[in-house]
Amino acid sequence: MTPPDVTVVTAVYNTMPYLTRCLTSLIEQTIGRDRLEVVAVDDGSTDGSGRELDRFARLYPGTVKVIHQPNSGGPAAPSNRGLEHATGRYVFFIGADDYLGPEALERLVAAADRWESDVVLGRTVGVNSRYIHQAIFESTEPDVDLFDSALPWSLSNTKLFRRELIERHGLRYPEDMPVGSDQPFTIEACVHARRISVLADYDYYYAVRRLNARNITYKSRHLERLRCAEELVHFVARLVEPGKRRDAVLLRHFTLEVAKLLENDFLRLNRDTQDGVRVGVRKLAQEYLTDDIRDRLPIESRVRLAAARYGDLDDLLAVIRQDAQQGIPPAVVDGDRWYAGYPGFREPRLGIPDPWFEITDTVPDWLARFDTVSAAYEGGRTGAPALVVTARSPRPDLPTVTSGIQLSAGDLAGATLAVEADATGTTVRSRIPLKRVLAAIAPGGELRVVQAQVSAFGATGSAALRGPRQSAPLRTVVRHGSRLYLFTSTTNHKGQLVIAVAPVTPRRLMARLRRRLPLGGK
Repeated sequence: MTPPDVTVVTAVYNTMPYLTRCLTSLIEQTIGRDRLEVVAVDDGSTDGSGRELDRFARLYPGTVKVIHQPNSGGPAAPSNRGLEHATGRYVFFIGADDYLGPEALERLVAAADRWESDVVLGRTVGVNSRYIHQAIFESTEPDVDLFDSALPWSLSNTKLFRRELIERHGLRYPEDMPVGSDQPFTIEACVHARRISVLADYDYYYAVRRLNARNITYKSRHLERLRCAEELVHFVARLVEPGKRRDAVLLRHFTLEVAKLLENDFLRLNRDTQDGVRVGVRKLAQEYLTDDIRDRLPIESRVRLAAARYGDLDDLLAVIRQDAQQGIPPAVVDGDRWYAGYPGFREPRLGIPDPWFEITDTVPDWLARFDTVSAAYEGGRTGAPALVVTARSPRPDLPTVTSGIQLSAGDLAGATLAVEADATGTTVRSRIPLKRVLAAIAPGGELRVVQAQVSAFGATGSAALRGPRQSAPLRTVVRHGSRLYLFTSTTNHKGQLVIAVAPVTPRRLMARLRRRLPLGGK
């Protein structure tokens, strides 16, 4: 019997009702069921996901295979189990709450055959305002390299892999990593791949943010996340020799997995947990955070990692509190060099080298750092709806050192209503038309960060607006064509002002009601 062209592996745990759409999108692939195999591993679901898998297996017995097992605590074990049963020339992994574009597998397999690729990425888009890093999908590329492209920022396993590559190198998911277990698998596959290709000509993969998902609190999980970050960094260090190639991958891990351990929610941890995280981060920074990585980190991440590496817990807390509670620190100008004046700068006791604080090459970005003073929706359904934002910079000289200031939602600039300077700073007020935002978003909705943009010293810089946590999100509904869209503005876990835009659907309305009503709907 001829093996299928592609095996789709999905690890399933309590993903109803999203699972139905996921499976339907697989069955309806234009590649045809004779070229397709679906291996779904039910990891001890309790919400009916197992029954739904069995229903699809009965309907499509030659295509859908279902394996049931006790809950393993993460996606690694069921993914490995699925690999054991895969027979296709290629393997594709999909999250059980996500779905594919109808032509996705046919296009991916054709590209892999045409270019003899071992790994193929298809453009991924977010649904329900889920953020997906898009740099790697800027254009279709037959051959990209892990070490000189944006690929390190897109290391999920939602890609097409040649199964012969997987088996030749014995690639499997580390089952002791509850978070991020797909990254070692993907990294090693990319290191060994003869060719990695990117397809940006079609929406291949729809990554869904669940409507019924509650805000995740990492308060009790920092030490678990630290352990997974340590596993990732050590894995890359074992796989790739020191130098620019290793740094290209570790830059991602220090920016995301490591630095995110030191975000503002760090302040809410108990002191023992805080110090445990600090000690772990310090060890990683001492061993692997090179000057090359340091100089490419965003200033906030860089300064927090410096405090963890060179200081004690109180030094680290002082840096985080500066951003979270006290606002924008002053810029220190020394000759032709600019520095961010965070706690610890040129503190003899700490001895942190100046480059950890330097912003000379990114002065316009620094000047774009504003605090959000207020935000409000105006116009409603019938007028010209807009988000009106007022922001404040601590620099009274901002109008004289810049040649332009405006606020924007992502890449959509608002109309500046006023720029006013006084002895204590500069206030900017801007109006962002919501109809323009709607004209540019993906069908499933988007999440846009509200930014300040300034032009200074021959360059343009930008930075997210920050502010205190809002007591309640601001919401408004806007009609666009025949559809209604919900706009929600709030401050995220980083203190950034964001706008979430999502279509109003019956499923979304029901999910919202379930969150509001007590158990039993009474």
